[in-house]
Amino acid sequence: MPATVEIPTWIVGIVVILAGVTLLNHFLLPAARWFLRRRVNRVIDQVNTRLRLELPRFQLTKREVLIDRLTYDAQVMAAVEKAAGERGIPRDAVMADVAIYAREMVPAFNAYFYFRVGYWLARRFVRMFYWVKLGYADEIAMGEVPPNTAVVFIMNHRSNMDYMLVSYLAARSAALSYGAGEWARVWPLRSILRFAGAYIVRRGGDDPLYRKVLERYVQMATESCVPHAVFAEGRLSRDGKLHNPKLGILGYITKTFRNQGDFDIMFIPVGINFDKVMEERTLVANQETDFRGRGSKFVLGSSISYFARLFWQRMRGRWSGFGVACASFGRPVSLKDWAMRNKIEFEKLSGKKRFAAVEKLGMDLMREIANVIPVLAVPLLATVIVEADEAHGQLDILSQAHRLMVAMRERGAHIALQDETQDVALENALAMMKERGLVKTTDGGKLVAEPAEIPLLRFYANSIDHLRPGKKWTPDDA
Repeated sequence: MPATVEIPTWIVGIVVILAGVTLLNHFLLPAARWFLRRRVNRVIDQVNTRLRLELPRFQLTKREVLIDRLTYDAQVMAAVEKAAGERGIPRDAVMADVAIYAREMVPAFNAYFYFRVGYWLARRFVRMFYWVKLGYADEIAMGEVPPNTAVVFIMNHRSNMDYMLVSYLAARSAALSYGAGEWARVWPLRSILRFAGAYIVRRGGDDPLYRKVLERYVQMATESCVPHAVFAEGRLSRDGKLHNPKLGILGYITKTFRNQGDFDIMFIPVGINFDKVMEERTLVANQETDFRGRGSKFVLGSSISYFARLFWQRMRGRWSGFGVACASFGRPVSLKDWAMRNKIEFEKLSGKKRFAAVEKLGMDLMREIANVIPVLAVPLLATVIVEADEAHGQLDILSQAHRLMVAMRERGAHIALQDETQDVALENALAMMKERGLVKTTDGGKLVAEPAEIPLLRFYANSIDHLRPGKKWTPDDA
C-alpha cells in the first residue's frame, strides 16, 4: 500500500533554494550575460562604423585581465622589489598595495553604457544648462589620423562640466578616457566613471610605487591607442587665465616614445570657454587653495544641493540658463614630427634633459590651446566693462564689445556667439549679466561694474585676454 512520507519543512526549503540557485547559475544568468553581451557587441559594431577612431582592443578587454596585466608588469615588479628593500617589509605586502592601486585605477569601460546611456545623459545634462556650440574643428586633419596612432585631446580646464562637454562634442570621433581626481572615488561616481572609461588618480601622491603604477597604466593605454583626454593645467583655473602645463601625465605619455618607430602620438589641442562657469564664485574666492581636505562626500553633497536648487528654479520659471558652452578643436600636433623638428629623442633622455624636453612640448601645446579658446559674449562684455574708467550707456558698451570682437576675429580668434545676429547675442548676454548682478545701472541710466563683482568680471575677461590685438599667451614666469 502507498505510504505517506513526511519531509520536514526546513528540508523542503533547502531543496527549493538549491533548485533556485541551480536555475539562476545555469540558465538565467548565462541567458542574461548572453543577451547583454549581444547588445554590447552590436553597439561596438555600430560605433566602429561611424567613429573616426575605432574602439581599441585595450578598452574592450575585461577589467580583471587589465588589472593583472598592470599588477605583474615587469617595470612595476621591479619597483616592487625596490620598495620592499627600501621599506624593509615582505614583497607580498608591497604587492598588496600594488593590487589596491591597480584595482582603484583601472576602468571598466562599457561601450553600451558610454554610447547609449552616458552620451544621452551628457547631452541632456549639458544642454539643460547651456546653449552648446562646437566652435572650430579641423575636420580634415581629424579625418587624416593614420592607423597605429594614439590620440590625446589636450585642453584647458574651466569647469567640472568640461568632462561632459568635450565627451559629448567628441562622441562622433572617439570614446575618451579621462583621469578623474580623488573626488571621483566616492560611490556611485566611481562606478559610473569607470563604465565611461575613466581611470581614478590620486592627486599629489608622493609614493614612488603609486606613481610607477600610474605611469605604466597611462603608457599601456597610450601604446594601445586608447584616446586620452588630458587637462593640461592639471586643475581648474582660479583666475580665468591659461596657466603653465602640469607635466606629469604628459611625461608618462612621452617617456617611452621612439621617433623611428611605426607608432605615433597625435595631440589635439582643445579650447573650452563658458558664458558662466558653474563654480565661478568658489574658484574666484579660493584662488590659493585646491579644495582638498573637505572630502569627496562634501563635494558630492554640495554638487547635488547646487543642482537641486537650479532644477527648482527652472521648474518655477525663474531661470533661463547659463548662456553658451563652447569647445574648439585645433589642428593635431604629431609628436613624431614635433620631436624630429626639435631634434629630441624622448626614449634616450633622462633627468633634467627629459624634463626640459617635456616642458618645451607642454608649452608649445599650451600655445596651440590658447589659439583655439573660443571668444564668447560674456567674456567680451566683461573685458569692456572692467576696463571702463567710468559708466557708459548700454549702446556704447555693446558697440565697444562689437569692435573688440571684430579685432579679435581679424587676428584669427574663433568667435562663438549664439546662432543669431551677433548684436542680439551681445544684448542677451548683457541682460544676463544684469540679472546676475555683475553690472548695475546708475542714476543716469548708464551701466557700470558692480564693485564687489569686479574679480568675477576679470575672471571672465582673462579667458580671452591673450586673444586681444597686440597680445599673446605667455607662461606664468615670463
